[in-house]
Amino acid sequence: MSLDKSIFGVMPDGTKVESYTLKNANGMTAQIITYGCRIVKLLTPDKNGKFGDVVLGHDNLEGYLEKGDVFGAVVGRFANRIGGAEFTIDGKSYPLAANNGKNSLHSAPGGIQDRIWKLKCSSNDDDSPSAAFSYCSKDGESGFPGNLDITVTYSLSTDNALIIEYAARTDHETPVNLTNHSYFNISGNAKKDVLSQELQINADSITAVGPDLIPTGELLPVAGTAYDFNKSKTIGQDIRANDSLLKSCGGYDHNFVLKGADGMKKAGELYDQASGRVMSVFTDMPGMQVYTGNSFRDGVGKDGITYLPHHAVCLETQFFPDSVHHANFPYQNLKPGEKYKRTTIYKFTVR
Repeated sequence: MSLDKSIFGVMPDGTKVESYTLKNANGMTAQIITYGCRIVKLLTPDKNGKFGDVVLGHDNLEGYLEKGDVFGAVVGRFANRIGGAEFTIDGKSYPLAANNGKNSLHSAPGGIQDRIWKLKCSSNDDDSPSAAFSYCSKDGESGFPGNLDITVTYSLSTDNALIIEYAARTDHETPVNLTNHSYFNISGNAKKDVLSQELQINADSITAVGPDLIPTGELLPVAGTAYDFNKSKTIGQDIRANDSLLKSCGGYDHNFVLKGADGMKKAGELYDQASGRVMSVFTDMPGMQVYTGNSFRDGVGKDGITYLPHHAVCLETQFFPDSVHHANFPYQNLKPGEKYKRTTIYKFTVR
């Protein structure tokens, strides 16, 4: 068990980006950097006990500084999309940067994924080390009202789970939707695609979207469609189905409406037969965006690997995209005096 600190790199303005490495009693390891509160490395054992890195990313800070890079980051203030790049509170409109056609995606540029966080506190006095990071998003940052104080805590449990706890407070009503944008390849080999990995999702419907991936407000049943993952199947089984959105996206980029009440529940499970790794996802969020790494910007990842389409899958637990415009979605803005508190767990086993 340990919590080790080092310097990962230096920002163009001279600010040092710190790296904190958590390691539990089993050897499971998570490396987090203060730029974007990003997971840059996650080492878990395969069925033979060999450790491998199950997240994509970069070997140095420069890669993470590329425009639009969200590898391993905590994204927000509002993850996913906001239609028309604007929202209204008490009759006042708040315009955002339109970085995804006419829409806002991940509150970029200048979202919390592109900010320097600080280590708030840490614990390495038992077999499950943890580190809490904080960032204050100032009133008006990225177009959002209110000062938003955010804390994200990463912990490694004794049974090889990565626990991510999100907390936030505001002094003005504001939209908040936080998630982690790790790109998973649980084979431990980023040169391999994830199409043969088996995915199971506890969801009976997805949010219907238009061609720009902005929800219409309707929920579509997945039964009998390429989006039905209630029974485990390979990611590649239906990824090239005759479906207009799958074709236009180049794969999955959809929000699944998770079964269960507003409490902790199992969202789904990812399994790689070759390595034997299983990643189970638990969350108290109502939705999970599944993105099959349909495209990567030009550039080289870890160990000189050029990332190719479908060499990772993102399982982003969150409120539904564009929730600020849909009263029927399970979401409310955060208000002064309230506390945003959400948890997601990625638990690793083998079989």
